[in-house]
Amino acid sequence: MTDLSQTGRAGHLAGDPAIRAGEPSRPGRAGLPAARWPLVVAIAFAATALTVLVLIENQKLLGLALAAIAALCLAAARFGGVAATEAAASDHPWLLRGLIAAATLAVLFVLRDDNFGLLMLATVLIYATVCVGLTIQMGYAGLTNFAAAAFVGTGGYTAAMLGQTGGLPDPVVLIAGGLVAVAIGSLLVLPVLRTRGHYAALTTLAFGVMFNVFLEANELLGGPQGLKIPGINLFGWDFSEDLHIAGFTISFYANYVLLTGALAALAMLLAGLIDRSWIGIWFDAVRLDETAASVFGLKIGRWKILAFTLGNFLAGVMGAVYAKMTGFIAPSNFTFADSLVMVSIVILGGIGNRWGVLPAALIVVLLPEKLQFIQEYRLLLYALLVIVILIARPGGLVARRVRKLRLEARS
Repeated sequence: MTDLSQTGRAGHLAGDPAIRAGEPSRPGRAGLPAARWPLVVAIAFAATALTVLVLIENQKLLGLALAAIAALCLAAARFGGVAATEAAASDHPWLLRGLIAAATLAVLFVLRDDNFGLLMLATVLIYATVCVGLTIQMGYAGLTNFAAAAFVGTGGYTAAMLGQTGGLPDPVVLIAGGLVAVAIGSLLVLPVLRTRGHYAALTTLAFGVMFNVFLEANELLGGPQGLKIPGINLFGWDFSEDLHIAGFTISFYANYVLLTGALAALAMLLAGLIDRSWIGIWFDAVRLDETAASVFGLKIGRWKILAFTLGNFLAGVMGAVYAKMTGFIAPSNFTFADSLVMVSIVILGGIGNRWGVLPAALIVVLLPEKLQFIQEYRLLLYALLVIVILIARPGGLVARRVRKLRLEARS
């Protein structure tokens, strides 16, 4: 969150080059750089925990593993491990990126022949990337969007139709999925700009329901039976073929894990650049008080449209990737329930904190697939998780830090 008085001061002095947008404050930072070891331990623990959860099939062992992981996370939060890790990540950003890349490759190697595990990891990354777009909309600019699944579906069906016609390279198809989602989303721009709060939520909710009904009634798009889609081929790299590296055979789903991981990293980078720039401050001002922001000269509609467009573009691109990865899409893949799942991930992870969508997506997407006895009660689980988080930890699993602005003296 941003202190409104600071935001107003920033808006008043927007043109002054002596003012710089400060990053959200981080606790535990002293004058000296933080030690690196908490970051190394945290990444290693995360990679190990993820691998264990994917590999374990026995429900009792899985329950024990979840309890142990939860206990370790609570202990880390209680005794300052989380704060130390955040400080180390802030002081050593390149070390963080390197450790994440190394951990990703290690997990891929361990799960190299586990088709289901790799498919679930790619699915988690798709959900996380879409929820980064929702974070820009809901957490940064304060826009309520209950039609995220509809925009994902728009990208997926765009990829399906372009795949049937052929002739376009897949990178163009993926980008086209995002652009079509933006174009469809432009139909909602006027209602979104003229409504607030639960009225805006109802507007997007109605759009999501209408989109699903339209898909089921349209035979050109396959109707209820859906459409088959060929896999991705990037510059001669066929994602439907297994990888053969140094004598090891790696499942073709690793291709999609690498692609979705790269797209998730780019989305995180985009959201981080926005958050640390003046655009992030303008978004904060619009979210906190539109009247005050207007008084200081901000164009409310312009910033809402920008946030809405960026979020929908990410959803469309990832919808196209999802469609090509699964090889089949149908209206049942993009229901209102799926939109609620994405909103639940944003709330559970911490509204406004892009890093929170990663653990939240793992909990919401992966665990119901592994815990077979709750398959029929997934929506109930999501509702309970959101209620518990709102009561026990309103800021989410990874609460957003308070932004601090600083004035730098002119040289």
